[in-house]
Amino acid sequence: MAQKVLQDEQEKDVVVVGAGFAGMYMLHRLRKMGYEVRVIEAGSGVGGTWYWNRYPGARCDVESLEYSYSFDEALQQEWEWTERYSGQPEILKYANHVADRFDLRKDISFNTRVLSAVFNETTDKWVVESDSGESVTARFFVMATGCLSSTNTPDMDGIEDFRGEVVHTGQWPKEGVDLAGKRVGIIGTGSSAVQAIPVIARECAELTVFQRTAQYTVPARNEKLDPVRVRETKDRYKEFRDENFAMPAALGANLPQSKESVHEASAEDRATSFESWWESGGTSFMRSYADLILDESANVYAAEFVRSKIEDIVTDPEMARKLSPEHIIGCKRLVIDSGYYETFNRPNVHLVDVSEDNIERVTSEGLKTADNAYEVDVLIFATGFDAMTGSILKVDIRGRSNLSIRDKWSAGPRTYLGLSVPGFPNMFMVSGPGSPSVLTNMIVSIQQHVEWISDCIAWMDETAHKTIEATVSAETDWVEHVNAIAHKTLFPSCNSWYLGANVPGKTRVFMPLLGFPGYVRRCDKVASENYDGFTLVANR
Repeated sequence: MAQKVLQDEQEKDVVVVGAGFAGMYMLHRLRKMGYEVRVIEAGSGVGGTWYWNRYPGARCDVESLEYSYSFDEALQQEWEWTERYSGQPEILKYANHVADRFDLRKDISFNTRVLSAVFNETTDKWVVESDSGESVTARFFVMATGCLSSTNTPDMDGIEDFRGEVVHTGQWPKEGVDLAGKRVGIIGTGSSAVQAIPVIARECAELTVFQRTAQYTVPARNEKLDPVRVRETKDRYKEFRDENFAMPAALGANLPQSKESVHEASAEDRATSFESWWESGGTSFMRSYADLILDESANVYAAEFVRSKIEDIVTDPEMARKLSPEHIIGCKRLVIDSGYYETFNRPNVHLVDVSEDNIERVTSEGLKTADNAYEVDVLIFATGFDAMTGSILKVDIRGRSNLSIRDKWSAGPRTYLGLSVPGFPNMFMVSGPGSPSVLTNMIVSIQQHVEWISDCIAWMDETAHKTIEATVSAETDWVEHVNAIAHKTLFPSCNSWYLGANVPGKTRVFMPLLGFPGYVRRCDKVASENYDGFTLVANR
């Protein structure tokens, strides 16, 4: 066999995979600290999640004034958001502005997918190879591939026979999809679908929604940002950020937080409170009472309120029944929408409950269920992501003794602090499983991780250490800690992507950690104690 000829061999201090908000900040901060960094990105541009998710209606569920970097005062003062919840085009424009402002692109390899990363125990360095032939050797290896970037596409019989267009919301074409006058079928009713369905329904001739599990969603109440509010926030941006950093989800400090049990409120007061939060909009609806995500008997009141809203909004009683969830509200990520339930009152929108009429196969003309056949011109998969681990496991990562990350995580992801894995020295993850990540304002979690990782690398140089590696005992204790906290709540009680339940065959483990401030304190304590829980090897 002929030896593979590498087009480009490089040696760097750090290799970072992914040029989303995590990868960009990792590059900027390490470069500013004097390190040579190479970022490898599969897409043709920066933005990560917001580069790939271009589907109609794509929007962030964290308010714009909070969903942005805070590491540079000039940056946060100069950038102007236009809406309460920014849409994908505006967030991508922001990501590109950051890349331009800090001249990041010169150190990013675009249109390049990492195939493998192997730790060389002789040199104590990582060798990272990509599909472009680029090979980079580096002391440190950082996976900054995001929690929601590996699309989950079901393996459906007959898909190769379909004569129409097939697209996934998480890989929407840059040029868009022409839906005018077409019959569209969309599979899934998660967050992406909830955002896309109202927009698609206005564009296409006919829309058929294939739903397995009904979704709780509350109004976003999106609107143009008030210039006065923007100015007031920017005048005290540091204090505003600090207040949010102290919140359990690193956001929403400007909103009230009830400490009252729903059981302590009268029926009239409950109705008034729920209605007020419903009208104000946003995921903060679950903050109306302190025990909604802790106590199933309390949760019932919130669930019944949303179901009553569905009955009020959707005019067809049978349609309303199908759209009404039966599970606990909030155990899956609460979705916010702009006219989702109202869309099912449109004459061109149809709902198929596949829990009652299962999809059997794709045909040349559309979809065949147990009882019916549906002809469509465009088939859209809004089936979500292989969350938190999917993008990591797509890369053939091998640590000490050729240990594969896929084998290591075969029974579910295990980490220390969501940052490091035993057997994989000098490898870090940004917002990995076992960190707060998806249960927080992601940019806040990203900044905390990037700063902890880069400070760790600098400390290793200052103290003449060549490798750092989590211990098995620290990993075990951390996994137990994450699960213990989760099981004090209702989060693990339903099948959600937090547990990987949306991916067939994936081991079900509750992956994110609840509580941002406590996590930060733990990370700071670990660092202050010379990286307790890690094995450190000094330079010879």
